[in-house]
Amino acid sequence: MTPTPDPQAPDPHTPVLTIDGPSGSGKGTISRLVAQRLGWHYLDSGALYRAVGVAAGWNDLDLDDAGALVRCAFDTEIRFREAADGELRVLVNGHDATDELRTETAGAAASAIAAIPEVRAALRDRQRAFRQPPGLVADGRDMGTVIFPDASFKVFLTASAEERAERRYKQLKEKGVSVTLEGLLREILARDARDASRAVAPLRPAEDAIRIDTTGLPIDAVVARVLGIVTPS
Repeated sequence: MTPTPDPQAPDPHTPVLTIDGPSGSGKGTISRLVAQRLGWHYLDSGALYRAVGVAAGWNDLDLDDAGALVRCAFDTEIRFREAADGELRVLVNGHDATDELRTETAGAAASAIAAIPEVRAALRDRQRAFRQPPGLVADGRDMGTVIFPDASFKVFLTASAEERAERRYKQLKEKGVSVTLEGLLREILARDARDASRAVAPLRPAEDAIRIDTTGLPIDAVVARVLGIVTPS
């Protein structure tokens, strides 16, 4: 995993694997496992947007107030720390907000603020700073199209909306969160529409990305396919 790097020192020669895709496509799990197998750094770009969304909520900011959200993006301190069990913890303004970042509320806020061009610009350099030797696996929605368009390897993961909702349902139920499958499916479909239709950095595969449909595929099989792209036998 990756500690928070020096925001002024990205290495443009370091290889990057981008793994983009919609919510619930498995990109977070796959990206972390691939990064571990390769011994590369890992960037969860969505955590940055969720962190700003959480900070905005703590400050009772209106998600329609673009100016306030841009200021929040610049002012929010976001740090990453690897816990003893290997889990990546996210510190927002000095507070461990990892669990809060995983809620549907944080996800909805992240999707809303990600549509603001100035917020995306404010977080762009933070994301690129993770490009450090020996390599980087970057997980998000515009990693291969906007943040690392020169990445050596690009993957776009997808899965049916129904399967993505079921995956999220199981994750949240295991954590004791009260949700309904129908509600999650509606939220996923709504987020897909927002992410695909936004004017800035819409969710779409890079032209040179390899697409993998993870519907019905076990995690190990997807990891093997992605690793085969980076280190073909």
